[in-house]
Amino acid sequence: MAQTKSEIRDLLSGAGTEPRYRFGQNFMIDQNLVRLIVDAGAVGPTDTVIEVGPGTGTLTDELLSRGAGVLAVEIDRDLARLLRGRFDGHEKFTLIEGDALAGKHALNADLMTRLVGPDAPKKLVANLPYNIASPLVIELLLAGVGLLVFTVQKEVALRFKAQADSDDYGPLTVMAQLLAKVEVLRTLPPQAFWPAPKIESALVRVTRDDRLGERARPFSTFVHQLFGFRRKTLRKALALTLEAFGSTASSRALLDATFLDGQLRPEVLTPEQLLRLYDAATSSTGSRPAVQAPP
Repeated sequence: MAQTKSEIRDLLSGAGTEPRYRFGQNFMIDQNLVRLIVDAGAVGPTDTVIEVGPGTGTLTDELLSRGAGVLAVEIDRDLARLLRGRFDGHEKFTLIEGDALAGKHALNADLMTRLVGPDAPKKLVANLPYNIASPLVIELLLAGVGLLVFTVQKEVALRFKAQADSDDYGPLTVMAQLLAKVEVLRTLPPQAFWPAPKIESALVRVTRDDRLGERARPFSTFVHQLFGFRRKTLRKALALTLEAFGSTASSRALLDATFLDGQLRPEVLTPEQLLRLYDAATSSTGSRPAVQAPP
């Protein structure tokens, strides 16, 4: 059963702490939401689930009650101590104390180690800290996690699901939609959390469907570079992107090969069109890619 606001206050007080804005902490206090998240992840006894930002453990309780193993990752040392006090005796609970990310494009080393092997967790179910949600989701997809169900700011959820040539469309959209199927299941009111955020949140389900493979990281670098010139014409933006990568490929030739209009802007291209453009760029110089991730 979800912890009430007063129960969370008491747990935090006992741990000598309070909600910390810098960690993006907003605790779930809606029991229906807790059940809905776990149901959306189809969590059962055969699962080991990653939970990033478990907080005081209200979602953790629900996951364990379904018989699942929980690999929790908590950066807040006070909450990590609280979680150990609550769950260390549970054979299916494991805690990694630290940041889930080791950098903008890397997972925590301990977490990454546990994602390798036949018994590696294949699901994330979490009330994600708002400040790391976007890069974390992409990194977990790249690491092979098959299903991610999480709450996040509504504006970020819209970026995952956006259409080309919209205000919410960008590199995050492109990567997410080429790595997975994205569903925004429900909008959530601020009152479902404490402290109540100033914006609405959303429940998102992401099912891995990787169309990038080994191209993922260099393609991501290419897209970020191209979108850095999103207000320029595609011909000019592509030329500047190729120049940034030290490529001698011709932007005109690449546009001709992909049947793309050079007068368009990068932000109007669909993820599939961007991938086609990248593939043309990487094949234009034979065996050596024209565009590749920096070392």
